[in-house]
Amino acid sequence: MAAAPVWSVDPRTGNPREQVAVEATAEEVDRAVRAAHAVRDTLADRTVRAAFLRGAAELLAGAEEHVVEAADAETALGPARLTGELARTAAQLRAFAEVVEEGAYLDIHIDHEDGGRTPPWPDLRRIKVPLGVVAVYAASNFPLAFSVPGGDTASALAAGCPVVVKAHPDHPATSELCVSLLRRAAVRHGLPEDVVSVVHGFDAGVELVRHPLVTAAGFTGSVRGGRALFDAAAARPVPIPFHGELGSLNPVVVTEAAAAERGEQIGAGLGGSMTMGSGQFCTKPGFVLAPSGEAGDRLLKSLTATVSDTGAGVMLDHRMRDAFLKGVAERAALPEVDAPVTPGAGGEHTVSAGFLTVPARRLAEAGPHDALLEECFGPVTVVARYDSEDEITAVLSRLPGNLTATLQIAAEEADGAAAGLLRELTPLAGRVLVNGWPTGVAVAPAQHHGGPYPATTSTSTSVGATAVERWLRPVSYQSVPEALLPPELREDNPLGLPRRVDGRRA
Repeated sequence: MAAAPVWSVDPRTGNPREQVAVEATAEEVDRAVRAAHAVRDTLADRTVRAAFLRGAAELLAGAEEHVVEAADAETALGPARLTGELARTAAQLRAFAEVVEEGAYLDIHIDHEDGGRTPPWPDLRRIKVPLGVVAVYAASNFPLAFSVPGGDTASALAAGCPVVVKAHPDHPATSELCVSLLRRAAVRHGLPEDVVSVVHGFDAGVELVRHPLVTAAGFTGSVRGGRALFDAAAARPVPIPFHGELGSLNPVVVTEAAAAERGEQIGAGLGGSMTMGSGQFCTKPGFVLAPSGEAGDRLLKSLTATVSDTGAGVMLDHRMRDAFLKGVAERAALPEVDAPVTPGAGGEHTVSAGFLTVPARRLAEAGPHDALLEECFGPVTVVARYDSEDEITAVLSRLPGNLTATLQIAAEEADGAAAGLLRELTPLAGRVLVNGWPTGVAVAPAQHHGGPYPATTSTSTSVGATAVERWLRPVSYQSVPEALLPPELREDNPLGLPRRVDGRRA
């Protein structure tokens, strides 16, 4: 039986562009994983790893015109957006090179022998070591920053783990171009090209997470797909960590004072955020609690104007477009749900943005309106109008885990009056914002891109310096002679790494 072809498709027309590859068989997945496993020790040198990451960033940036052209043809995200995403992707690679060189991620602890303690301490030296081959599942909505050359790949390589990426079917040509650049960078810096590779196909993705030599996986995608892979990772004879980003509603609470102070500004900001990228950001504000009454009405009037002025957009593929149209139609048909701007089909291949409103009391208890508390991927948000703070609390208590939660407050509430609402939002999300919008995730050391399930399947972040920790495990060496210790743990600290010695930062 011939392997199924992998086609690059133009989402603006739904027409195939070119055959890029064929779906990988079980045997081909096995070869890719075994090849990666065979070269894992070549990533041991931190200096080489850092140079490789910087070299990959340089090659990606140097191929900007070709990469952006390929990605736009397959995603319709537009050259401006993709140029920025490519810059972000290169910056991530460079940032992880700095993490590798600095060495704090190794989390080195040295406790010298101390017979005077009860019980006595032996000599103990702790360090983090790479897990091994990492499987990465590329995202649909970020063909660069969360795909083949993205944060999961960059952080795994930074940890010293070879990577096999399961490419997303929405941008196979972009994936092949990017992996060729990464492999070229590896060779340029004295590494085998098999430190990173790509496979295509749904079945290949399943085979990948089940492969006995795969030691961890990173995923960005849907709740349904991510949960299936998460369950497969847990059901293996030897279960592995599965770091999945699955879905997020990203709630926003607008206080009555904030709506009164700057309702028009909040409405415009919300409209811009929820329609960005045709509503296909994982951090899109998909659910808003706004006050009833005149102040809330002004907010909705501004939101209506902003959304109405947003042109129709192309979604990443026609399957997602169909799911969006079905999802908004089902939600709009619920009792007491109104559509001040009706989201729907903007044309044969496009969608138009809109939003729905509902009384918050409808969401305070379980019922058919629970669909409004689930993510709808695309340019739509739900505005629940509340009459009291008790209704806010009741609705928040029913929300699932999220990547972000946002609080819009007035200047007069910044002195602590809104602290209670902030406490209610904090258990719901990995990033809590005040007077901002969640679309846009800074690649910074203090960033956390994750959250309670179903936002993610672990407590880790996929963005920022600490993303590297997902691909490491700690090892303690007890009473090991100096000559046998890894250089990082030797007494004279020949590599000059940050570490804690006998409880003190050295």
